[in-house]
Amino acid sequence: MSFNSNNSPIKTALQKPVPVLIFISRVLLAVVFIFSGFVKSIDPLGFTYKIEDYLTTFGGAFASFTPVALPAAIALSTLELLIGLNLLFRIHLRATSFVALAFMLVMTPLTLYIALYNPVTDCGCFGDALVISNWHTFYKNIVLFILVIVLLITTHDKRPVFLPRAEWIITLVFIGTGVALSLYSYNHLPLIDFRPYKVGVNIPEAMFVPEDAPADEYLTTFIYEKDGVQKEFTLENYPKDDSTWVFVDQKTVLVSTGYKPPIHDFSIVDANFDDITENVIYNPGYTYLLIMYDVNKASEEGAKIAEKLYQKYKNSTTRFYALTASGDDEVRNFVAKTKVTYPFCKTDPITLKTMIRANPGLILIKNGTITGKWHWRDFE
Repeated sequence: MSFNSNNSPIKTALQKPVPVLIFISRVLLAVVFIFSGFVKSIDPLGFTYKIEDYLTTFGGAFASFTPVALPAAIALSTLELLIGLNLLFRIHLRATSFVALAFMLVMTPLTLYIALYNPVTDCGCFGDALVISNWHTFYKNIVLFILVIVLLITTHDKRPVFLPRAEWIITLVFIGTGVALSLYSYNHLPLIDFRPYKVGVNIPEAMFVPEDAPADEYLTTFIYEKDGVQKEFTLENYPKDDSTWVFVDQKTVLVSTGYKPPIHDFSIVDANFDDITENVIYNPGYTYLLIMYDVNKASEEGAKIAEKLYQKYKNSTTRFYALTASGDDEVRNFVAKTKVTYPFCKTDPITLKTMIRANPGLILIKNGTITGKWHWRDFE
Protein backbone atom coordinates (compact mmCIF):
# COMPACT_ATOMS: atom_id res chain seq x y z
CA MET A 1 0.00 0.00 0.00
CA SER A 2 1.56 3.30 -1.11
CA PHE A 3 1.37 6.54 0.88
CA ASN A 4 1.11 9.87 -0.98
CA SER A 5 2.24 12.70 1.33
CA ASN A 6 0.53 15.33 -0.83
CA ASN A 7 -2.87 13.81 -0.07
CA SER A 8 -2.24 12.77 3.53
CA PRO A 9 -5.12 13.07 6.00
CA ILE A 10 -2.97 15.32 8.23
CA LYS A 11 -2.31 17.84 5.48
CA THR A 12 -5.96 17.83 4.44
CA ALA A 13 -7.03 18.45 8.03
CA LEU A 14 -4.60 21.38 8.34
CA GLN A 15 -5.89 22.98 5.16
CA LYS A 16 -9.55 22.84 6.15
CA PRO A 17 -9.49 25.72 8.67
CA VAL A 18 -7.94 28.12 6.14
CA PRO A 19 -11.10 28.72 4.01
CA VAL A 20 -13.10 29.16 7.24
CA LEU A 21 -10.57 31.72 8.51
CA ILE A 22 -10.70 33.60 5.21
CA PHE A 23 -14.50 33.59 5.23
CA ILE A 24 -14.75 34.78 8.85
CA SER A 25 -12.16 37.53 8.29
CA ARG A 26 -13.88 38.76 5.15
CA VAL A 27 -17.41 38.71 6.59
CA LEU A 28 -16.41 40.35 9.89
CA LEU A 29 -14.58 43.13 8.06
CA ALA A 30 -17.50 43.56 5.67
CA VAL A 31 -20.08 43.79 8.45
CA VAL A 32 -18.09 46.34 10.47
CA PHE A 33 -17.34 48.53 7.43
CA ILE A 34 -20.93 48.35 6.16
CA PHE A 35 -22.38 49.18 9.57
CA SER A 36 -19.92 52.03 10.13
CA GLY A 37 -20.44 53.46 6.66
CA PHE A 38 -24.22 53.10 6.74
CA VAL A 39 -24.85 54.79 10.10
CA LYS A 40 -22.67 57.71 9.01
CA SER A 41 -24.19 57.88 5.53
CA ILE A 42 -27.69 58.32 6.94
CA ASP A 43 -26.46 61.03 9.32
CA PRO A 44 -24.01 63.13 7.29
CA LEU A 45 -24.50 66.22 9.47
CA GLY A 46 -23.68 64.25 12.61
CA PHE A 47 -20.48 62.96 11.02
CA THR A 48 -19.73 66.49 9.81
CA TYR A 49 -20.02 67.82 13.36
CA LYS A 50 -17.60 65.13 14.54
CA ILE A 51 -15.05 65.97 11.83
CA GLU A 52 -15.36 69.66 12.74
CA ASP A 53 -14.68 68.72 16.37
CA TYR A 54 -11.50 66.92 15.31
CA LEU A 55 -10.28 69.79 13.14
CA THR A 56 -11.04 72.42 15.78
CA THR A 57 -9.35 70.38 18.51
CA PHE A 58 -6.21 69.79 16.45
CA GLY A 59 -6.15 73.53 15.66
CA GLY A 60 -3.59 75.28 13.49
CA ALA A 61 -3.85 74.47 9.79
CA PHE A 62 -6.40 71.73 10.51
CA ALA A 63 -9.03 74.28 11.60
CA SER A 64 -8.94 75.86 8.12
CA PHE A 65 -10.38 72.66 6.63
CA THR A 66 -13.72 72.88 8.51
CA PRO A 67 -15.53 74.24 5.38
CA VAL A 68 -14.93 70.91 3.62
CA ALA A 69 -16.10 68.81 6.58
CA LEU A 70 -19.42 67.93 4.91
CA PRO A 71 -17.93 66.69 1.60
CA ALA A 72 -15.31 64.81 3.61
CA ALA A 73 -18.03 63.20 5.73
CA ILE A 74 -19.91 62.03 2.64
CA ALA A 75 -16.73 60.76 0.97
CA LEU A 76 -15.47 58.85 4.02
CA SER A 77 -18.81 57.22 4.83
CA THR A 78 -19.23 56.21 1.17
CA LEU A 79 -15.69 54.76 1.15
CA GLU A 80 -16.43 52.66 4.25
CA LEU A 81 -19.69 51.45 2.76
CA LEU A 82 -17.93 50.60 -0.52
CA ILE A 83 -15.18 48.66 1.23
CA GLY A 84 -17.70 46.66 3.24
CA LEU A 85 -20.00 45.85 0.31
CA ASN A 86 -17.06 44.93 -1.95
CA LEU A 87 -15.69 42.59 0.69
CA LEU A 88 -19.09 41.02 1.29
CA PHE A 89 -19.77 40.33 -2.40
CA ARG A 90 -16.10 39.70 -3.32
CA ILE A 91 -15.90 42.65 -5.72
CA HIS A 92 -12.31 43.67 -6.57
CA LEU A 93 -11.39 41.64 -3.51
CA ARG A 94 -7.62 42.07 -3.72
CA ALA A 95 -7.73 45.81 -4.47
CA THR A 96 -10.41 46.39 -1.84
CA SER A 97 -8.27 44.61 0.75
CA PHE A 98 -5.41 47.00 0.00
CA VAL A 99 -7.76 49.98 0.31
CA ALA A 100 -8.96 48.60 3.65
CA LEU A 101 -5.33 48.24 4.72
CA ALA A 102 -4.57 51.86 3.78
CA PHE A 103 -7.69 52.96 5.67
CA MET A 104 -6.62 51.08 8.80
CA LEU A 105 -3.04 52.38 8.54
CA VAL A 106 -4.49 55.87 8.92
CA MET A 107 -7.25 55.18 11.44
CA THR A 108 -5.34 52.92 13.85
CA PRO A 109 -2.61 55.46 14.79
CA LEU A 110 -5.25 58.20 14.86
CA THR A 111 -7.43 56.29 17.32
CA LEU A 112 -4.35 55.50 19.44
CA TYR A 113 -3.65 59.23 19.67
CA ILE A 114 -7.28 59.90 20.58
CA ALA A 115 -7.22 57.18 23.24
CA LEU A 116 -4.01 58.55 24.78
CA TYR A 117 -4.84 62.26 24.76
CA ASN A 118 -8.68 62.20 24.66
CA PRO A 119 -9.17 65.30 22.47
CA VAL A 120 -12.79 64.21 21.82
CA THR A 121 -15.07 62.18 24.06
CA ASP A 122 -15.68 59.49 21.42
CA CYS A 123 -14.35 58.91 17.93
CA GLY A 124 -17.76 58.74 16.28
CA CYS A 125 -16.77 55.66 14.29
CA PHE A 126 -20.30 54.24 14.57
CA GLY A 127 -22.10 57.58 14.76
CA ASP A 128 -24.83 57.71 17.41
CA ALA A 129 -25.87 54.12 16.70
CA LEU A 130 -23.13 52.66 18.91
CA VAL A 131 -20.98 54.90 21.12
CA ILE A 132 -17.85 53.21 22.45
CA SER A 133 -14.91 54.56 24.41
CA ASN A 134 -11.75 55.79 22.71
CA TRP A 135 -9.71 52.85 24.00
CA HIS A 136 -12.32 50.35 22.84
CA THR A 137 -12.22 52.03 19.44
CA PHE A 138 -8.46 51.54 19.28
CA TYR A 139 -8.74 47.87 20.31
CA LYS A 140 -11.43 47.39 17.67
CA ASN A 141 -9.12 48.85 15.01
CA ILE A 142 -6.29 46.52 16.07
CA VAL A 143 -8.59 43.54 15.46
CA LEU A 144 -9.70 44.94 12.10
CA PHE A 145 -6.07 45.56 11.12
CA ILE A 146 -5.20 41.93 11.85
CA LEU A 147 -8.21 40.70 9.85
CA VAL A 148 -7.15 42.84 6.88
CA ILE A 149 -3.64 41.35 7.01
CA VAL A 150 -5.10 37.83 7.12
CA LEU A 151 -7.29 38.64 4.13
CA LEU A 152 -4.39 40.04 2.12
CA ILE A 153 -2.20 37.01 2.81
CA THR A 154 -4.87 34.49 1.84
CA THR A 155 -6.71 36.05 -1.12
CA HIS A 156 -4.01 36.30 -3.79
CA ASP A 157 -5.28 33.23 -5.64
CA LYS A 158 -9.02 33.81 -5.28
CA ARG A 159 -10.98 33.92 -8.50
CA PRO A 160 -13.48 36.78 -8.91
CA VAL A 161 -17.18 36.01 -8.67
CA PHE A 162 -18.20 38.50 -11.36
CA LEU A 163 -16.79 39.47 -14.74
CA PRO A 164 -14.55 42.60 -14.71
CA ARG A 165 -17.15 44.83 -16.40
CA ALA A 166 -19.83 43.69 -13.96
CA GLU A 167 -17.50 44.39 -11.04
CA TRP A 168 -17.04 48.02 -12.16
CA ILE A 169 -20.78 48.49 -12.66
CA ILE A 170 -21.52 47.08 -9.20
CA THR A 171 -18.80 49.26 -7.66
CA LEU A 172 -20.36 52.38 -9.21
CA VAL A 173 -23.77 51.30 -7.89
CA PHE A 174 -22.31 50.96 -4.38
CA ILE A 175 -20.72 54.42 -4.61
CA GLY A 176 -23.95 55.93 -5.90
CA THR A 177 -25.89 54.28 -3.08
CA GLY A 178 -23.60 55.76 -0.43
CA VAL A 179 -23.73 59.26 -1.90
CA ALA A 180 -27.52 59.06 -2.41
CA LEU A 181 -28.08 58.00 1.21
CA SER A 182 -26.01 60.94 2.45
CA LEU A 183 -27.63 63.52 0.17
CA TYR A 184 -31.15 62.36 1.00
CA SER A 185 -30.48 62.43 4.74
CA TYR A 186 -28.79 65.82 4.47
CA ASN A 187 -31.71 67.35 2.57
CA HIS A 188 -34.35 65.75 4.80
CA LEU A 189 -33.62 63.86 8.03
CA PRO A 190 -31.72 60.64 8.85
CA LEU A 191 -33.60 57.53 7.76
CA ILE A 192 -33.05 56.08 11.24
CA ASP A 193 -32.82 58.32 14.30
CA PHE A 194 -30.37 56.93 16.87
CA ARG A 195 -30.35 60.02 19.08
CA PRO A 196 -32.22 60.47 22.39
CA TYR A 197 -34.64 63.00 20.84
CA LYS A 198 -36.29 60.54 18.45
CA VAL A 199 -40.03 60.55 17.76
CA GLY A 200 -41.93 58.83 20.58
CA VAL A 201 -39.50 59.80 23.35
CA ASN A 202 -40.95 61.49 26.42
CA ILE A 203 -38.44 64.17 27.39
CA PRO A 204 -39.19 64.29 31.15
CA GLU A 205 -38.89 60.51 31.39
CA ALA A 206 -35.61 60.58 29.44
CA MET A 207 -34.29 63.23 31.87
CA PHE A 208 -35.23 61.30 35.01
CA VAL A 209 -32.40 60.23 37.34
CA PRO A 210 -33.24 57.45 39.84
CA GLU A 211 -32.51 58.24 43.49
CA ASP A 212 -30.14 55.29 43.83
CA ALA A 213 -28.30 56.06 40.58
CA PRO A 214 -24.49 56.17 40.99
CA ALA A 215 -22.97 59.65 40.80
CA ASP A 216 -19.67 60.70 39.25
CA GLU A 217 -16.71 59.93 41.48
CA TYR A 218 -13.75 62.28 41.64
CA LEU A 219 -10.33 62.03 43.24
CA THR A 220 -9.02 65.29 44.62
CA THR A 221 -5.33 65.67 45.45
CA PHE A 222 -3.55 68.58 47.07
CA ILE A 223 0.01 69.59 46.37
CA TYR A 224 1.88 71.08 49.32
CA GLU A 225 5.49 72.19 49.62
CA LYS A 226 7.88 71.98 52.55
CA ASP A 227 11.59 72.77 52.56
CA GLY A 228 11.53 73.05 48.77
CA VAL A 229 10.00 69.60 48.33
CA GLN A 230 6.49 69.16 46.89
CA LYS A 231 4.23 66.29 47.88
CA GLU A 232 0.73 65.18 46.93
CA PHE A 233 -1.92 64.52 49.57
CA THR A 234 -5.53 63.33 49.54
CA LEU A 235 -8.51 64.66 51.49
CA GLU A 236 -7.78 62.08 54.18
CA ASN A 237 -4.15 62.93 54.88
CA TYR A 238 -3.42 66.50 53.79
CA PRO A 239 -1.60 68.56 56.47
CA LYS A 240 -4.46 70.85 57.47
CA ASP A 241 -3.04 71.49 60.95
CA ASP A 242 0.62 71.70 59.96
CA SER A 243 1.57 75.28 59.03
CA THR A 244 5.03 74.19 57.87
CA TRP A 245 3.44 72.90 54.67
CA VAL A 246 2.52 75.53 52.05
CA PHE A 247 -0.37 74.90 49.66
CA VAL A 248 0.72 74.92 45.99
CA ASP A 249 -2.07 73.44 43.84
CA GLN A 250 -5.16 71.25 43.73
CA LYS A 251 -6.08 68.58 41.16
CA THR A 252 -9.44 66.91 40.63
CA VAL A 253 -9.69 63.87 38.36
CA LEU A 254 -12.83 61.97 37.31
CA VAL A 255 -12.36 58.41 38.56
CA SER A 256 -15.63 56.87 37.42
CA THR A 257 -18.66 58.16 35.53
CA GLY A 258 -22.01 57.85 37.22
CA TYR A 259 -25.44 57.38 35.71
CA LYS A 260 -26.26 59.83 32.96
CA PRO A 261 -29.85 59.89 31.63
CA PRO A 262 -30.36 59.80 27.85
CA ILE A 263 -31.33 63.51 27.93
CA HIS A 264 -29.25 65.40 30.46
CA ASP A 265 -28.58 68.83 29.00
CA PHE A 266 -31.97 70.13 27.85
CA SER A 267 -33.02 73.61 28.98
CA ILE A 268 -34.80 76.61 27.48
CA VAL A 269 -34.27 80.22 28.55
CA ASP A 270 -36.53 82.91 27.11
CA ALA A 271 -35.70 86.51 26.16
CA ASN A 272 -36.28 87.61 29.78
CA PHE A 273 -33.69 85.07 31.01
CA ASP A 274 -36.41 82.95 32.62
CA ASP A 275 -36.05 79.17 32.49
CA ILE A 276 -39.19 77.92 30.76
CA THR A 277 -38.09 74.29 30.33
CA GLU A 278 -40.76 72.81 32.58
CA ASN A 279 -43.47 75.02 31.08
CA VAL A 280 -42.58 73.58 27.67
CA ILE A 281 -42.11 69.89 28.45
CA TYR A 282 -45.12 69.66 30.76
CA ASN A 283 -47.48 71.58 28.50
CA PRO A 284 -50.48 69.26 27.90
CA GLY A 285 -51.08 70.84 24.49
CA TYR A 286 -48.91 71.02 21.40
CA THR A 287 -45.64 72.94 21.25
CA TYR A 288 -43.55 73.58 18.15
CA LEU A 289 -39.81 73.99 18.68
CA LEU A 290 -38.00 75.55 15.73
CA ILE A 291 -34.35 74.53 16.06
CA MET A 292 -31.69 76.94 14.72
CA TYR A 293 -28.44 76.23 16.52
CA ASP A 294 -26.73 79.04 14.55
CA VAL A 295 -28.86 81.67 12.82
CA ASN A 296 -25.90 82.70 10.65
CA LYS A 297 -25.89 79.21 9.11
CA ALA A 298 -29.66 78.74 9.07
CA SER A 299 -31.67 78.65 5.85
CA GLU A 300 -33.51 81.94 5.48
CA GLU A 301 -36.04 80.19 3.26
CA GLY A 302 -36.72 77.65 5.99
CA ALA A 303 -37.08 80.40 8.59
CA LYS A 304 -39.65 82.19 6.41
CA ILE A 305 -41.65 79.01 5.85
CA ALA A 306 -41.68 78.51 9.63
CA GLU A 307 -43.08 82.05 10.00
CA LYS A 308 -46.17 80.95 8.07
CA LEU A 309 -46.66 78.10 10.51
CA TYR A 310 -46.21 80.46 13.47
CA GLN A 311 -48.82 82.86 12.07
CA LYS A 312 -51.22 79.95 11.63
CA TYR A 313 -51.04 78.92 15.29
CA LYS A 314 -50.14 82.17 17.03
CA ASN A 315 -53.68 82.87 18.25
CA SER A 316 -54.39 79.28 19.27
CA THR A 317 -53.41 77.19 22.28
CA THR A 318 -50.47 75.74 20.31
CA ARG A 319 -47.15 77.23 21.44
CA PHE A 320 -44.24 78.09 19.18
CA TYR A 321 -40.62 78.82 20.17
CA ALA A 322 -37.45 79.22 18.13
CA LEU A 323 -34.44 77.76 19.95
CA THR A 324 -30.95 79.01 19.16
CA ALA A 325 -27.49 79.34 20.65
CA SER A 326 -26.70 82.52 18.72
CA GLY A 327 -26.07 85.82 20.47
CA ASP A 328 -28.69 88.54 20.83
CA ASP A 329 -27.13 90.76 18.16
CA GLU A 330 -27.02 87.88 15.69
CA VAL A 331 -30.67 87.09 16.38
CA ARG A 332 -31.68 90.74 15.90
CA ASN A 333 -29.84 90.88 12.58
CA PHE A 334 -31.47 87.64 11.47
CA VAL A 335 -34.94 88.91 12.41
CA ALA A 336 -34.34 92.18 10.56
CA LYS A 337 -33.20 90.25 7.47
CA THR A 338 -35.96 87.63 7.39
CA LYS A 339 -38.84 89.62 9.00
CA VAL A 340 -39.79 86.64 11.19
CA THR A 341 -41.79 87.40 14.33
CA TYR A 342 -41.73 84.19 16.40
CA PRO A 343 -40.05 84.38 19.85
CA PHE A 344 -36.43 83.27 20.20
CA CYS A 345 -35.14 81.36 23.24
CA LYS A 346 -31.66 80.11 24.16
CA THR A 347 -30.50 76.50 24.36
CA ASP A 348 -27.06 74.88 24.35
CA PRO A 349 -25.72 74.49 20.77
CA ILE A 350 -24.67 70.84 21.21
CA THR A 351 -28.15 70.03 22.49
CA LEU A 352 -29.70 71.71 19.46
CA LYS A 353 -27.44 69.82 17.06
CA THR A 354 -28.40 66.60 18.81
CA MET A 355 -32.14 67.30 18.76
CA ILE A 356 -32.47 67.48 14.98
CA ARG A 357 -30.13 67.35 11.98
CA ALA A 358 -31.45 70.47 10.27
CA ASN A 359 -30.93 74.22 10.51
CA PRO A 360 -33.74 75.05 10.87
CA GLY A 361 -35.58 71.93 11.89
CA LEU A 362 -38.98 71.59 13.52
CA ILE A 363 -39.96 69.40 16.48
CA LEU A 364 -43.52 68.96 17.69
CA ILE A 365 -44.09 67.85 21.29
CA LYS A 366 -47.21 67.21 23.34
CA ASN A 367 -47.06 66.79 27.10
CA GLY A 368 -43.32 66.26 26.82
CA THR A 369 -43.51 63.54 24.15
CA ILE A 370 -41.94 64.15 20.75
CA THR A 371 -44.65 63.49 18.17
CA GLY A 372 -43.00 64.77 14.98
CA LYS A 373 -39.75 66.05 13.45
CA TRP A 374 -39.22 67.79 10.09
CA HIS A 375 -36.36 69.20 8.05
CA TRP A 376 -37.09 72.73 6.83
CA ARG A 377 -37.46 71.41 3.27
CA ASP A 378 -40.42 69.35 4.51
CA PHE A 379 -42.21 72.05 6.54
CA GLU A 380 -44.92 72.61 3.97
